[in-house]
Order: sequence, then structure tokens, then C-alpha cells
Amino acid sequence: RFVSNHTPSLLNPSAAVKRARNDSGNKVSVVLGAQWGDEGKGKVVDLLATESAVVCRCQGGNNAGHTVVVDEKEYDFHLLPSGIINTKCTSFIGEKQSLAVQFRIARNKLKIYRKKSELREINSKFIEKSQNALFFGSFITMFMLVHSIGTTKKGIGPTYACKASRTGLRICDLMADFSEFSTRVKNLVLQYQSMYPALKVDVESELKKLKDYAERIRPLVRDGVYFMYDAIHGLPKKILVEGANAALLDIDFGTYPFVTSSNCTVGGVCTGLGIPPANIGDVYGVSKAYTTRVGIGAFPTEQLNAVGELLQTRGHEVGVTTGRKRRCGWLDLVILKYAHMINGFTAIALTKLDILDVLDEIKVGVAYKINGKRVPYFPANMEVLQKVEVEYETFSGWKTDTSAARKWSDLPPKAQNYIRFVENRIGVPIKWVGVGKSRECMIQMF
Repeated sequence: RFVSNHTPSLLNPSAAVKRARNDSGNKVSVVLGAQWGDEGKGKVVDLLATESAVVCRCQGGNNAGHTVVVDEKEYDFHLLPSGIINTKCTSFIGEKQSLAVQFRIARNKLKIYRKKSELREINSKFIEKSQNALFFGSFITMFMLVHSIGTTKKGIGPTYACKASRTGLRICDLMADFSEFSTRVKNLVLQYQSMYPALKVDVESELKKLKDYAERIRPLVRDGVYFMYDAIHGLPKKILVEGANAALLDIDFGTYPFVTSSNCTVGGVCTGLGIPPANIGDVYGVSKAYTTRVGIGAFPTEQLNAVGELLQTRGHEVGVTTGRKRRCGWLDLVILKYAHMINGFTAIALTKLDILDVLDEIKVGVAYKINGKRVPYFPANMEVLQKVEVEYETFSGWKTDTSAARKWSDLPPKAQNYIRFVENRIGVPIKWVGVGKSRECMIQMF
């Protein structure tokens, strides 16, 4: 038989095969929410960002927020990666993130001292960053005025819907021929006006602003695939990805239809940044020591009583972006195990343990029952989830202030028992325990 001289041999691999074997690139560490969001992901990202060269956001929009406290100063992030307060790292906003505020980033960055903004606030409090410290991807779908509706009034859902219907406009379109872009904007407005006849849009005024923004943001735009490829295959460096929202809000695997519009599980990291699964390294799940949820939808361990009120008050459970009060309840290990099944957490950060300090007893949801029988899976149907009965394990409270604890041995034995129980039931090691707002309040276990 004829055998090509170019056929690679396993015994004598080609140079390309050798490179592929040896150059897998830098691994990307990921921080994801393991509940319904608001778990304290920003604190974990802030902790890891101090050692990272690149910090990325991969999905969502400005419909969610992170709060980070550094040197007794509090920073609220709605769109920017939390790692931006680290002056030594580059921040990147990935392709799957809605451009709901991206134009505002461009405006605010260039008018940073003339208009209050998220970026101006961060600069005035802490840092002076160069223009090269923040980039965003060219494939991002842009938010337009016609999208200004939705559950959080930020236009995220409508922007994602527009993208899925193939009528969305992307940053790369704005960067190209503006005449063609203008035609597409006008067509999009006509489409929305046909659905909402009362909708009024000053198209020419908007196009004038967009043309101005295009030139202002041009230096910040990067092709995300090439940007991430260079980061992964360049010099050895730590790359961090922070997820917005959380596993139970994932558009596919969350408590649908009361979910967000993007994939906020680990798969969204690959599709949101254009990186291969092989380059995903550690995946850190973040969970509160209890459970909260914003908005409507099933919440099996919710406590509509004095316990729920205490958790809400002590935990200051109000949404960073929306200002809505969060519903509160006991820690639910069913949803944590479910989140782990999807994401494959390598470790967990358990935050806000100190909020439980004053309780006489503490409960943990360990299983669901329907008609007295355990359900061996997390129900996909929300009507079913609404009907489940929660089986609890009860612990005596430690009744001790843990906010000053800085190492494992500082925690009272009953708090240690609570942590180890959670760790053993979900089958994932707990790497950090949070006992307060600041960076110093994250106890590292290993």
C-alpha cells in the first residue's frame, strides 16, 4: 500500500504533534456562583486577582453586581471584572457578555472626571489605570435603547433574545462600515416599533452618538479569541475568570423560567471567552453559609419567619444592582450538589458564616421529599420543585462572634463541625470560609 511520507507516526511524531503535546498553555481558574447568585464571588475573585495577570468576565451584563471591600473601602461592580482594582492585571470583558453598559464604559472612561460612573468611582477611590488595562471583545452583542426592558430593567434579556433571533448588532459591526451599521440600526428600530407601536426612538440622534462612541472605544476593542489565545499560550501567567449570576440562574440548568439569559455555569466560560475546555483549571464554587434568592421562583429552604428576617437583616441582604431585598433561608445542600454535578467544583468558598453567629440552632437542607419519598435528583420542573418537602439536619448554634477569626483554629468547634458536615455531604473540599466583608476576613483552609 502507498503510505504518504507526511503521515505522522506515533513512534516518530511530527514537530506539530510534539508542540501540541507540550504546549497546552496556561490553565484558567474560574469562580462561579453555586446558588442563586449574591454568594460573595467578588470577595473570592478579589483574593485570587492579587496573583493574576488577566481577569475576565465571560457572560451576563450589568444586571448583577459584586461588592468588594479593600482597606475598609467598598466597591460595587455591575459590569467590570472585580479584579480591576488590582493595578497589575489586565481586565477583559468577554464575548458572551451583553453590551448593556459597554458604551457607557467608553463614555465614562474618556470622561472619567466629569461624570459619575462605575469606573470613575473606582478610580477616585483606589486606582489610576491606563487605557490599556481594560479591553472588551469584538463579538459582544450591543445593548440598544429598544432593549431597555426586562426583569431588572437593564435590557439584558431582550439583548440576548435579539442575538438569538440573529438581528442583534455586535461591536465588530460598529467597528466596520458605519453606513451599513446605520442601516441595520434603523431596521432593528423598525422591527421593535412594529411590535411596540408606541415606541419612540430618535434614530438620527442615537446614530450620531454611536458614531462618536465608535471612535472612542476603538482602542479598547480586541478580537476575544485571539486575545485569550495569546494569554493562554504566552508567557506563564495566572488567568482568572469570574462568573456573574449563578448555577441555579443558568438559562438551561437553572430554575427555569426564573433564570438569567446566559450560561453562568462552567460551559459559559468556554463559549463566553472562546477557550477550549482543556484550558479550564480549578473551578471554585461560591456559596453562602445559608441561602438567598432575589425575585420570584421556587425556594425550598426559604424561611418566611423570624429566622428569615434575621438572616436578611444581619446579612444586609439587598441586591447590589437592583436594590431588591433578598429572600433568605437555610443552606440547601441539594442545590449545592446539583451545582457541583454541572460545574465540577475543585473547591468551595463558604461565605458569611458570621451571619449565623447569633442563632440558637441552625438547619441544613439535605434532601427533598415528595409524598414522603426522597427525590433522588433535583427537579427540573418548577411546579414539582414548589411542592417538595425539605429534610433537614439540625445543629446547635455556636453563639460566638466569629468575625475576628483569621484561621481555622480561631473558629468555635460547633462552627467547625458545621463546615465539615457541609464539606462531607457535597463531596468538595472547602478552601475558604468567609466571616466578614473584607479581604482579610476570608480564612484560607489549604
